[in-house]
Amino acid sequence: MNIQNLKYDLPASIVVFLVALPLCLGVALASGAPLISGIIAGIIGGIVVGIISKSQTSVSGPAAGLAAVILASITKLGSFELLLTAVLIAGCLQLAMGIFRAGFIANYIPSNVIKGLLAAIGILLILKQIPHAIGYDKQNDDGFSFIQANGENTFSDIIRAFDVLTPGAVVIAVLSVLVLYCWDKTPLKNVKLLPASLFVVVLGVLLNLFFAHSIPWLAIGNDHLVHLPPIDTSNLGAYLHLPTLGHFTNGDVWVVGITIAIVASLETLLNIEAVDKLDPHKRETPPNRELLAQGVGNICAGLFGAIPVTSVIVRSSVNIQTGNKTKASAILHGVFMLASVLVLSPVLNLIPLAALAAILIMTGYKLAKVSLFREMYRKGWSQFLPFAITVVAIVFTDLLTGVLIGLATSMFYLARSNFRNPYSLEQYRLHIGEVIKMVLPNQVSFLNKATIKTALWETPNGSKVLIDASNADFIDHDVLETIQDFRDVVAAERNVQLNVIGLREKYSLSDPIQFVTVLDKETQKRLRPEEVLQLLRDGNQRFFEGRCTEKYYHHQVGATAASQHPMAVVVNCIDSRTSPEVIFDAGLGDLLTIRIAGNIISREIIGSLEIASKLGAKLIVVKGHSNCGAIGLAMKGEQAHSIGAITGKIELAIRQCQCSAHDIAAGEKAVLEKVALQNVENSLAEIVNSSEYLRGCLQRGEIGLVGAYHDIAVGKVQFGELVTDEKIALFRRLHAPAAA
Repeated sequence: MNIQNLKYDLPASIVVFLVALPLCLGVALASGAPLISGIIAGIIGGIVVGIISKSQTSVSGPAAGLAAVILASITKLGSFELLLTAVLIAGCLQLAMGIFRAGFIANYIPSNVIKGLLAAIGILLILKQIPHAIGYDKQNDDGFSFIQANGENTFSDIIRAFDVLTPGAVVIAVLSVLVLYCWDKTPLKNVKLLPASLFVVVLGVLLNLFFAHSIPWLAIGNDHLVHLPPIDTSNLGAYLHLPTLGHFTNGDVWVVGITIAIVASLETLLNIEAVDKLDPHKRETPPNRELLAQGVGNICAGLFGAIPVTSVIVRSSVNIQTGNKTKASAILHGVFMLASVLVLSPVLNLIPLAALAAILIMTGYKLAKVSLFREMYRKGWSQFLPFAITVVAIVFTDLLTGVLIGLATSMFYLARSNFRNPYSLEQYRLHIGEVIKMVLPNQVSFLNKATIKTALWETPNGSKVLIDASNADFIDHDVLETIQDFRDVVAAERNVQLNVIGLREKYSLSDPIQFVTVLDKETQKRLRPEEVLQLLRDGNQRFFEGRCTEKYYHHQVGATAASQHPMAVVVNCIDSRTSPEVIFDAGLGDLLTIRIAGNIISREIIGSLEIASKLGAKLIVVKGHSNCGAIGLAMKGEQAHSIGAITGKIELAIRQCQCSAHDIAAGEKAVLEKVALQNVENSLAEIVNSSEYLRGCLQRGEIGLVGAYHDIAVGKVQFGELVTDEKIALFRRLHAPAAA
């Protein structure tokens, strides 16, 4: 136990204890069990479960959600002792669930249901505590169930409460709520050892003592105060009920034990998921360890005469709201509960229930803020409706039933979404033509068969279709059969080529690749320079948007082994961030690349470009880029060693841009960009003026020439216009001396 955290955990534990104590009594009463069994359950939930659990925020004890199950079980079995035997069995089953790692169930509870649970708990806290806040403290409290055993319900209970309004309780409740609401706006919020909730409890006691002494008609009677039954410490054994172990062969006992284990485990897993979302530090509770802790707790509950325990959302949320740091607050709350029944009951019996009601009302307000409903509404109907239905269902039924209804609603929307949007469809243009890409989701069930079949059967004749199953962990046999039928019959008849990639080995199909994105000689011949330029633009757009195509490099190696038919040649800087094949989303054999610092032109590069033309390339691209190191060195006048062979050529662009000494010294981005663009223009001119062969190819339209600028910060390439006959004439006139 960290002493530094004790100043946070100790006050939180006191408030949780004060809130938990009447709840333990109330749940025991609603369950038809001895009152002391609820107190023992609270002690076990705090100390035993708290020590074993690794949750820093969850608080365990008897839960209202189990009250109906316990009441029905006692009625069915005929005695409380037989129920204890069932609780012992439930604890053993939970222990086994933890050992065999059944806690994974928690990962499949949708967040909209969990948020709905939290909001519903908040609303219920407010509704259920309003009667206590105005002094209607009936003994038979049915916890969080809407319909109560006496025929009343949550709302009729509130209406009935106004018939027996207690003025003193109303005054204490209203003042307590105001204190809690305004607390964070006062300097008192900085006193960690005095949380608002504890202050409210003390204030409630002092106010009632003042009323009794000075304003008798406002004084609150004993019926509206915490009531702990007196305990004879010299005969503690008389309060313990032991399980009837001889009834382990009773089938009804096992049915009840299994029911309690399932319900308690589900409620616990739901609660720790919800509590972890409330935790300001976002710590994660290991679900399997929590099941182990709950199992040991319920084994102890069965052996020592307590009703079953689970993680309880009300206590846990109060624990967080009062600023706890570690699980020490949960353990200490159990210690206080043990001490209270032994020695502190006279003091605790002075606390007005109206003060505790105010604490719970403000806790409910924080859980069910209007902003939460707005946030869920903005996420769309598929998120908002399961959330809202969970809230309404819990308020009008009970916790477990409401959560199950919420889960069913969420599953409906999940199935609906999966049925309506089982894949993403994208169409893009490559040098081999249009490609239709279908990306399958993680789970592809038989529900998706109809929509996938429709999409495949509607593909145009002669299409190239790519099915990407890289993300699919499960594909239903019916869907695989549909894909197989399409490929073997429909695609073959309609000249559709189909590639299926990313399939897990157990789903593999024969001949999954029917086309490879490699240029052949006929396609290369048909391409025109402007078409190639558009293909490069499209490829860069895919790179920029993060949706690069599959390259099938293994297949491309075989397809390009005998010959190559590139569509373009790129004169590119040596900069490691500007690889043309990557930024143009190109495959093997698509591009010829010439890498030289500063993308300058030399005799050897001219020769390489002429070879590229002979190989059938339809476009020459000279590409500069932002933040170019070679241009930076040229602007600094670097000429050392052989670097001057590069920077000497770039100096022409610097002079043409009329850069001042200050501009050169500053090296601003705008200046570097201006020089880089001019340097590209000079390289284009040098290509035109240095090669009569290339000039003729340009004039006959056999090859195109274009400049480009690559902004490496965003990955976007901006192309200039294709060089025309007029531009060739201009280059010949203005740059002819450079060619000489």
